[in-house]
Amino acid sequence: MAVEGIGLVIVAGLFTAVVCGVGTLPFFVVDEISDRVTVVLWGLAGGIMLFASLFGFVVEGLEEGSLVQVGAGLAVGIGLVIVADRVIANHEFEPRDMPDADFKKLVLIVGVLTVHSFPEGVALGVAFADLGVDGDLVLAGLAVPGLAVFITVAISIQNIPEGLAVAIPLHSYGLPNWKLFGWAVFSSLPQPVAAGIAYVFVTVARDFLPFGFGFAAGAMIYLVLHDIFPEGLAYGEDLPGNGRRELLVGVVLGVVIMLPVMLLTG
Repeated sequence: MAVEGIGLVIVAGLFTAVVCGVGTLPFFVVDEISDRVTVVLWGLAGGIMLFASLFGFVVEGLEEGSLVQVGAGLAVGIGLVIVADRVIANHEFEPRDMPDADFKKLVLIVGVLTVHSFPEGVALGVAFADLGVDGDLVLAGLAVPGLAVFITVAISIQNIPEGLAVAIPLHSYGLPNWKLFGWAVFSSLPQPVAAGIAYVFVTVARDFLPFGFGFAAGAMIYLVLHDIFPEGLAYGEDLPGNGRRELLVGVVLGVVIMLPVMLLTG
């Protein structure tokens, strides 16, 4: 089953990666994005990921296994992302403080976001665990589980602000728009790779599925609280209330968007 369905999983991962390029499209129309809109978009991404983690992976994990299994997955997911953060900690910087940055440093921005896109790919692969077993939607002759559709939509939408995060510094460096799009898509290419690996693992080792759900949730929750929300607030430093209101608006929008998606795919 893993070999039979892995192509569809990888296609879903490629789709989410391409959607990341959508975040660069505003620069095809305007030369600058306001800080207020940027903060709202980061809040939107965070709200979507938190909603998907809690009401998608954690709930599914508890249905498949015990609280201990899901909790262990959560802990490992958080731990591995912490390790990844520490590995790249010496390269952290504020894109808006880099007017004289060289191209090597700008490529590093893409590298940081590329590392962070891997857990999202794992989440996608885990969501397809019941591919061909359960689901009302049929693609390529396989029943697609509702959770897979839900998580694919969630990651796709939240990839848009990440694409914008790639585009803002590269645009300031003077790169043409088509390269902005290309770099944004490139930054999400680990998603189809990680999705394929995670899908094969949880399909072959079904006993690890609750752990896998917890792992995906833990990784995504940590990314939101440690990276996405602080990044959004960094863009809101000069706004009234330091951008907290705009961030909250984005979070609420994310929840409002994902509620009907959850109801339709549940």
